[in-house]
Amino acid sequence: MDGPIQAIVVHGGAWSIPSEARAAHRAGCLAAAERGFGVLSAGGSALDAVVAAIELLEDDPTFDAGRGSVLSAEGRVQLDAGLMDGRTLHVGAVANVHRVAHPIRLARVVLERSGHHLLVGEGAEQFAIAQGLALVEPDSLVVDRERQRYADFLAGRIATEDDFGGHDTVGAVALDGDGQLAAGNSTGGVAFSLPGRVGDAPVPGVGYVADSRTGGVACTGWGEHILRVALATRALIALEGGADAGDAAREALGVLERSVQGRAGLIVLDRHGRVGLAHSTQCLAHAYRRTGMTEAVGGTEAATASSGPSRRPPR
Repeated sequence: MDGPIQAIVVHGGAWSIPSEARAAHRAGCLAAAERGFGVLSAGGSALDAVVAAIELLEDDPTFDAGRGSVLSAEGRVQLDAGLMDGRTLHVGAVANVHRVAHPIRLARVVLERSGHHLLVGEGAEQFAIAQGLALVEPDSLVVDRERQRYADFLAGRIATEDDFGGHDTVGAVALDGDGQLAAGNSTGGVAFSLPGRVGDAPVPGVGYVADSRTGGVACTGWGEHILRVALATRALIALEGGADAGDAAREALGVLERSVQGRAGLIVLDRHGRVGLAHSTQCLAHAYRRTGMTEAVGGTEAATASSGPSRRPPR
């Protein structure tokens, strides 16, 4: 194949996606992969592509990120996002913000302009204002589906977030024409969680990681499980040890399952643009596209085994 390889893979959550919701999850992931690949094809960087893909998913109310996010126990959105530049290993992340329509965009501003890696709550929102990012009314991020779920929670019809099993965290990993990688995540967290709860999604090396010498990873699922084993780093270490992208995803997931009986999914992209997927949930919403493909492919990857199969694009 002539010329540099460009590739992007996105995820839209790992959980038991109801059959009636799978088409929307697949369509959202495919659209995000196409947007990200379009950025790469136009000469954009891996960071550009990851942010563009995730922003689209944050705007799609299908997913638990941005507009459409689940509500905490006090009935508010709590948004987290993180972004890593595989060229420099710099990170930008935000957690527990309530008035940011595109947390991934704010995470990039933290990465590029703050000198810090993680800002939270009111401080993150004040930084957004200082950097010229407009804030929104929190209610504009809440959709009717989540209002009804919250009403059911208050009425005792839903005891915990596991009662409906929604884990629609979104993320992406991209490889650009200069051979640089980036990875990121965005999430509304866990439904009915305690105020201030933060999971794996904004934490580098846990929910996501990128190193242009090796590859990039983005994780989704039960954040407390993922945090306990630094899941993204497990997959990156497997890549460094010579595993291909699919095996790296499965090896990391195996550690999660053996160590903490965790449930999660992850997407892996190596420095050659090869894609790997694995999940210990029923479904993993995803899509990918790389050089040589005429369009993105993806799905919800229903599986009956404890770990889903790897998927690699044509070489």
